[in-house]
Amino acid sequence: MSFQGAIFDVDGVLVDSPHERAWRDALRELMEGPWADVAGGTSWAPELFTSRVYQERLSGRPRGDGARAALEYFGVPDLEARTEEYGARKQAMVVRLIEEGEFTAFDDALGFVLAVKGSGIRIAAASSSKNAGLLLGKIRLDEFAERSTRDWDVRPGLTLREVFDADTSGREFAHGKPAPDIFLAAAAELDAAPETCFVVEDAASGVRAAKAGGMAAIGLARHDDAHLLEAERADLVVTTLDAVDLGALADGQLREG
Repeated sequence: MSFQGAIFDVDGVLVDSPHERAWRDALRELMEGPWADVAGGTSWAPELFTSRVYQERLSGRPRGDGARAALEYFGVPDLEARTEEYGARKQAMVVRLIEEGEFTAFDDALGFVLAVKGSGIRIAAASSSKNAGLLLGKIRLDEFAERSTRDWDVRPGLTLREVFDADTSGREFAHGKPAPDIFLAAAAELDAAPETCFVVEDAASGVRAAKAGGMAAIGLARHDDAHLLEAERADLVVTTLDAVDLGALADGQLREG
């Protein structure tokens, strides 16, 4: 059985987005400013908000869940009252960074998206972030094609957002990742049964969501975190999407080429 649908997370898979920086800097501003009176009673310090903390606690989660998870991790008091303020500050910061162009797209991901689309598999974006559409709309696939060593047939001005057949990013679902709701919605919009879809995720919570939805999963370990993705039973774990065997997709298999 060949794959009928491919579903892509955005942050960390397609784009090296400013979300991690925004979460970290927003909390630093709060702890050094309006929350300075409670900072001393927490475990927070600027250097302790590491990429590992981001990957394990925040990556792939809806904004409110991510804010709460970070504050819980650092032992910040009055959790309910502070979660919304933290999330709002992070949102304002990430929008500013995106508008300023403080992000890059991963070339291996752009090539993989075009190759999968070109093979006849319908594709969807499915990120918990409400900023995914803004990011995708700023990435020019024609500019990528110009610098690529492959001969891509890409029309002038084509953006990454336009190439997707469906996009469930940023929507409100009853349950966020690691629940499969967002991926099941994407599969439905691709008119593909979940078992004929594969998901590309860089976060453990995303891989867990894909498997919970009955889908295959590629775990993309860009952050030396392959063990976290393997622990969630990713069908294939790679450090670059260039390593995926494109020919095997026609047979419904995920393997390295």
